[in-house]
Amino acid sequence: MKPGVRLFSDRQTYTASSFVPDRFWGMSFIQANFSGIGFRCLSDGILIALVRSDDETVQRELLANEFIRAEESKFQLFGSSSIGRAVVFNRRVHAGDLITANRYAIFLSPEKFILQLPEIGNEVETLYNGIKIHVDPRARTDMFSFGYDPLPVPYLDDPPDVISIDIGRQLFVDDFLIESTTLKRVYHKAKKYDGNPVMIPETELENLVDLPGVAPKSGGVWWDPEDRTFKKWYEAGWDGMHAYATSIDGVNWERPDLGLIPGTNAILIEEPNPVSTTVFIDFDSPASERFKMFSSGRGHGLRTSFVRTSPDGLNWNEAVETSGVGDRTTIFYNPFRKKWVYSIRNSRRYQRVVGRARYYHEHDELLAGANWFDTDIVFWTGADKLDPPDQGIGNKAQLYNLDAVAYESLMLGLHQIHLGPENSVCELTGTPKITELMVSFSRDGYHWHRPLREAFIPASRIEGDWEYGYIQSVGGICVVVGDELWFYYSGYQGNNEPGTKGYYSNSSNGIAKLRRDGFASMETDSFGTLKTRPVKFSDGKHLFVNVDCPEGELRVEVLNEEGVPFEGFTMADCVPLTTDSTLSQVQWKNGKDLSHLQGERVRFRFSLTNGKLYAFWVGLDDSGASHGYVAAGGPGYTSNIDTVGRGIYGEL
Repeated sequence: MKPGVRLFSDRQTYTASSFVPDRFWGMSFIQANFSGIGFRCLSDGILIALVRSDDETVQRELLANEFIRAEESKFQLFGSSSIGRAVVFNRRVHAGDLITANRYAIFLSPEKFILQLPEIGNEVETLYNGIKIHVDPRARTDMFSFGYDPLPVPYLDDPPDVISIDIGRQLFVDDFLIESTTLKRVYHKAKKYDGNPVMIPETELENLVDLPGVAPKSGGVWWDPEDRTFKKWYEAGWDGMHAYATSIDGVNWERPDLGLIPGTNAILIEEPNPVSTTVFIDFDSPASERFKMFSSGRGHGLRTSFVRTSPDGLNWNEAVETSGVGDRTTIFYNPFRKKWVYSIRNSRRYQRVVGRARYYHEHDELLAGANWFDTDIVFWTGADKLDPPDQGIGNKAQLYNLDAVAYESLMLGLHQIHLGPENSVCELTGTPKITELMVSFSRDGYHWHRPLREAFIPASRIEGDWEYGYIQSVGGICVVVGDELWFYYSGYQGNNEPGTKGYYSNSSNGIAKLRRDGFASMETDSFGTLKTRPVKFSDGKHLFVNVDCPEGELRVEVLNEEGVPFEGFTMADCVPLTTDSTLSQVQWKNGKDLSHLQGERVRFRFSLTNGKLYAFWVGLDDSGASHGYVAAGGPGYTSNIDTVGRGIYGEL
């Protein structure tokens, strides 16, 4: 460092002032910036950090990285305004230490830096379905380089040569499985339940604060097969208490007296005022850690957040503090790769380009992955120019939150799109903040395909409606109830009082329903065919479909690599299906099953007349169990995997 040197390469006027203490002159330095910087020390030594005196975020980051604030007073690092005033932090470093900071920070050393930038691994993982993905998220697609353009989905542009269909129902939400077709794809939205809302603020706890409500934000709604009960974790009142409710039928909810606050259903009373939570049931964990929770507290900027485990979802083990996150940060589990994912709200770096957005951090263990350097997280997903603004508001669409869960053979997401207005406008006018839920799909758990740019679950635009604005998803996203998917969501009525935060008032819960696998259908009102790409299955025997053709018919033939039907499995040999069923078995006249084709590269060709085809899969037995994932479970299921097939209907 020397007088007049540019401290920040992207800021011409930020040059070292004459007030810099003499002992810093001549030291080597390196800058941090909005993208964050990380480097690994290759030798022992002393490291000095100069940080803006009013930048509490970076100061907290340094303290978390074992820096100690020096006793010396503030000094003017550059310019003449308060923004250029700096404080000093010191740390003794050792070879191998990784150092990081974000925003305006200067690192200095009395000797020349001996360091290296963290290496980005290029190791590739092949997923069960044949898709290849970089193990290190930093080596994946540079999402931020696309700005406000739609983000790429590499596996759709370059699908595998052969696709394994061993796990779950195979949905036609994209062209991943399709080699050719004359059928038309139609996307479908969830239909709101006529009995909504199914839970409203009623108790003293839910009305204890100025803004009453029962919003999960994201919380969680799960079917727990151990006691055959629907369970809900939610927030009683806006920024109120953690609370818990149960239901036998998923519609009528009870609030058990848990005794922590006598007469209430409050949990975690030592941590009031959560601004965001997510609860997952972890079916692969020890019983003592079966439930997982992320919770984020109040504050501005990066805030204190925690992850914890529990044997019963009520009594929680000691919390582990996470690295700093923004509000509405959430988590989910990707069982295909056995990774816990932090869906991080962190807009400080690229807010000017994409607005509110999500950053990504993954780890094998939720608690062990709770701490990360800023350079470990990557820009992941946001709204884009295909997201239409609300015509009555006109604001640029932003991504407020992303919840996700495994459903059958893919990851199912709900992108919560923020349409405005901004909070200050809502408070001034008493109008609601509009967010809506857009459905999304991922076959690798990282890149999201968002084909439907209309609200899957919209907000009302009618003042006084219980869901006037601020529609939010829940952890677990949906439960499977027989032939339907039930999507629980929150809506806010508001109180229309200008000058308050009344737009956060009177939150309730509702349900939106969809046919099982019903996100997209391949359909025709006359005749059409669909041929899959080469697929393989290792141990399945029977072909099943989700089809709606009571006035038409569906036939299927099985082709070899050259496109020639196997003997006995031609279209003419197929027993036609004339039905409307989410689980129907395809059979051929010879009565043979598909066991002799296990491990072979085959194609299925579907011939459909006057109907809709939603999914197909190859099952192990006549039950039709898909051995895919069933989101947050449902009556009849013993875990989050479908091992029972038709057996669920005995539970309804």
